[in-house]
Amino acid sequence: MDQQTIFLTILGMMAVTYVPRALPLLALAQRTLPEAVIRWLGFIPVAVLSAMLLPSLVATEKGLDFSAENIFLWAAIPTFLVCWKTKSFVGAIVTGMGCVALGRLFFA
Repeated sequence: MDQQTIFLTILGMMAVTYVPRALPLLALAQRTLPEAVIRWLGFIPVAVLSAMLLPSLVATEKGLDFSAENIFLWAAIPTFLVCWKTKSFVGAIVTGMGCVALGRLFFA
């Protein structure tokens, strides 16, 4: 590939990444949104994170795994509870890492 094609490809990727983020910001910057919309928008990060996380917890090379041998799924339960109750990112990470380590130590 020549340098011009690479440069144009990078510019195109920048535009595809930037434009979908900038348009809503520009369109909504001067408006006051209803409280229901603001509350609804608050759920988007949780929904996206859940959609990305769930497949890594239950999907294996053999298919879906909801069995007792799925250490990651079992470790996720106390991790979610700690995160929900304490709202602590570090606490959730420590809990998740500790549960996976204990699960591997005792059950793997």
